[in-house]
Parts: sequence; structure tokens; C-alpha cells
Amino acid sequence: MRKLLCICFALLGLLQTVSCASQSLPEETGLETSAAVTLLTQAPDATTGIAEETDFSETAETSVTTESTEAVTMAQTSAESTEATATAQKPAVSTTDVPAITDFVPSVLEGEYAMGGDPLIEERDGFTYVNGILIVSKSYAIPKNYDPAGIAPEAQAAFDAMKAAAQEDGIKLKIISGYRPYRQQDSAYHNYAARDGKEAADRYSARPGHSEHQTGLAMDLNSLSSGFGDTEVGKWIAAHCAEYGFILRYPQGKEEETGYMYEPWHIRYLNVELAKAITESGLSLEEYLGIQSVYAEE
Repeated sequence: MRKLLCICFALLGLLQTVSCASQSLPEETGLETSAAVTLLTQAPDATTGIAEETDFSETAETSVTTESTEAVTMAQTSAESTEATATAQKPAVSTTDVPAITDFVPSVLEGEYAMGGDPLIEERDGFTYVNGILIVSKSYAIPKNYDPAGIAPEAQAAFDAMKAAAQEDGIKLKIISGYRPYRQQDSAYHNYAARDGKEAADRYSARPGHSEHQTGLAMDLNSLSSGFGDTEVGKWIAAHCAEYGFILRYPQGKEEETGYMYEPWHIRYLNVELAKAITESGLSLEEYLGIQSVYAEE
């Protein structure tokens, strides 16, 4: 009997042990589960952080790309708008095939012409000569089909000689704009007018058919800066260009006479004798010849 009781007590103890073990297991498992949940919670945070940085980088790149695209689009839209405005404002250029005049016309006619008194104005095949000098200004145009396709040989030779002399004085001269055909001037002028307004453009840009650049006898040198005349190079040009047959076509303080603002870079080829006479007179070409430079509607 005593043995039986011992066995019963042993079995009862075993059952209690198993029960305790069974109760502790869920607690441990719960702890592990809680730890696992904490780790899983941290891992997504870290991953989210990385993802957010990646997204930020991509967003920043996308933003830059978008802004660049928008800037380009705005620039293109502005350019198209300006071009459309210019096209709308400018007169149509005839597309009729007219034989181009490719032979250079003389800058100065041969013969003696008296200066002073009423100017002698001659028109030859659409070109105007005043006292023997070819004139292109607001008052006098040249044919739009005049297309010699370059700088006149005598003007180029004169510039080359002047450039060599300047080089000896440590001055470097270069042509930044020489011959300019009608269509190019037409485009340039109307773009300027669309941008700055017609009145402003008329002060610094010739209307098509009224530009000396189309003659192949005019050139812009070195710089189009307003302060170019005060530079060493600008002063050298003003002091020596007449020795090679050039004049400063639009002198300072002569806008009312020439129709254009001061351009210390713009020279026009005549010949040495005339260039020296005009330069020494202190007059613009218009004053020297006794003519005006105004567009017909003015």
C-alpha cells in the first residue's frame, strides 16, 4: 500500500512538472516572438530609411531633370514666340527668282567731284552715288539681289595692310562681321525689332537693303562693346584707319546725322584720299556730303 502511494505521488509530481513546463513554454515563446517583432519593426524602419533616401535621390534627379526640361521648354517656347513675332512683323521677302548681282560695284566712282554746295546724287542700276561715293544709309538702299558673297577685294587688301601695321604696334585686329547678305540682315533686324522694339532697333541695326555690310565694303572689328572706343585697340583704329582708306562710319556724337548710335568698331572703305579728308574734317559722311539719313516714312 505504501508503495502504491509512493507511485501515485511520483505520478502526481510528474504531471505537475509537465504542466509547469507547458506553462513556461508559451511565456518563452512569447518573449521570442516579442523580440522577433521588435527586430522586424526595426528592419523595415532601416529599409524605409534607405528607400526614402533612394526615393529622395531619384526625386531630386527627377526634379532637376524636370526643371531642366521645363527651362528648355520655356526657352524653346520663348524663341518660337520671338520668331513668330518677328515673322509676323517683318515684311515678306520675295521668293521670286531674280538674278543675283555678284559683281562688286565701286566704292568710289572715277572722276573729280566738287565738295560743298548741293550734292550731286546719281543712281546707277539701283545704287546711289553722292558726289561719286557709294551711299547706303537709311535714306538710300541697295538692291536686295546684290550678292557679291564676300568682302570687296580692295577693302580686304586695305584691311590686311592695316592689320599688319597694327601688329607691329602690338595691336591685334580681326574682322568679326564683314559681308552680310540681304536675307541675313532681314532676319537680324526683325529679330532685334521683336526683342527691343522697332524704334530701339533702328538706332543700332539697319533695315534690310540699308546695311553697308551688304556692299562688302564695311566691317566690324574686334568687339561690339560700347566701351570699345576707349580701349587701346579702339583708339588705334580711330587714329590710323584713314591711312588705309577707312573711316569710322558712325562717329561719336553724330547719331542725329548718321541715324545710328556710336559704333567705334564699324569701318567703311572708301580710299585713302577721301578717308583722310573726311576724318580730318571731323564730320560724318552725311555731313561731309550734305545729305541726311532717315527712312522714307520719317
